[in-house]
Amino acid sequence: MTYKEALDYLYENMPMFHRIGAAAFKPNLSNSIALATHLAQPQNSFKSIHIAGTNGKGSTAHLLSAVLQAAGYKVGLYTSPHYRDFRERIKVNGEYISEAEVVAFTEEIQDFVKAYQPSFFELTVGMAFDHFRRHEVDVAVVEVGLGGRLDATNIIFPICSVITNIDFDHEQFLGNTLVAIAGEKAGIIKPNTPVVIGEERAETKGVFVEKAQINNAKISFAANCFQAYLIQDSIEKQVFDIYDENGEKYLSQLEMALTGNYQVNNLKTVLTSIKQLNELGFNISEIAIRTGFLEVRALTKIIGRWDILQKEKPIIICDSAHNPHGLRYVSEALQKMPYQNLHIVFGMVSDKSPEKLLSVMPANAIYYFCKADMPRGLEAATLLEAAKNMNLEGNAFNSVAEAYEAAKAAAQADDIVFVGGSIFVVGEIV
Repeated sequence: MTYKEALDYLYENMPMFHRIGAAAFKPNLSNSIALATHLAQPQNSFKSIHIAGTNGKGSTAHLLSAVLQAAGYKVGLYTSPHYRDFRERIKVNGEYISEAEVVAFTEEIQDFVKAYQPSFFELTVGMAFDHFRRHEVDVAVVEVGLGGRLDATNIIFPICSVITNIDFDHEQFLGNTLVAIAGEKAGIIKPNTPVVIGEERAETKGVFVEKAQINNAKISFAANCFQAYLIQDSIEKQVFDIYDENGEKYLSQLEMALTGNYQVNNLKTVLTSIKQLNELGFNISEIAIRTGFLEVRALTKIIGRWDILQKEKPIIICDSAHNPHGLRYVSEALQKMPYQNLHIVFGMVSDKSPEKLLSVMPANAIYYFCKADMPRGLEAATLLEAAKNMNLEGNAFNSVAEAYEAAKAAAQADDIVFVGGSIFVVGEIV
């Protein structure tokens, strides 16, 4: 079996949520438990940190991984979905799983696939855990796919759980209220295991406090542990002064290579998680924190999060925010930047409301609507119609590439081009 044949097998034999949506979602852990048993429980061979939340999971996971790597630990990192290369999902110290290892796992697992018919996500989680065991990682940072309680990753017993924030997304699976969504994500809280909550909301705080109390889990709210004040901002990095819960300076001029105004929340979440890990016996120094935050892109190969594709004439940025909460931060960040005209290449998936997403986007922009090359993508013409009803200016294009080229061709030196609305749109241009 070649690598291409292995990928074709995975794509063609298992339902993929990011391609077909709800039909790929399996609301129980039975397949994950069965696969773990088949693989001889690889998830029990390493320490793990479990990360859930509506937005910020990926950035938080990469920042935490980078800091742990800088502290000298061998770190597994599982994130999803991938942008271009399937192997982005599974890394050890920033290195992708090899093509040969993907092939070997796929060949070995075919009898299990025939017997249990797992989803694509369930199988890739098993592949990740098996890979981390084979490479003898010290710790794995594991991002949930969707929700938490019934997510395929929720067979691990982590040393620390992290929930970045709660907002509306995937309501058809997680519930139509913030309390319901919080309840699903709180499912990663485990007995006697500390949990960090990134952003505190009045509507959901009680859900997490109650779940933590039931599990005798120490709970920390990042906003109560650290305050971060932006002292320098550029297109390539942000610099913060950090103060602890007593109002005393904790870190001066902490440089972070992930820009975008929403990253300050992820910063505080990661610092609070590091504090918990050090209390558990980890040795994460100030130097490791500084190195991880500044060199996160090189250490983890993170892409698609406020990614600066071109620094000037015009500035070109992409970001994978794909729900109103995340896109609101993106819109605010764009509006703060100086530009003559703003060009937005925008596409989304069909199981989200175009009106809800477009309502938080800048009104003073020229839009280039497109559909990602996947069945779940929303037709560009449908997006354009919704935009017209909201008095947004734009046109529909036949592909992401065509929309992107049109935006770049129209943009002048003092303009900004932004690409987003969906991970899968971003994935076609990064």
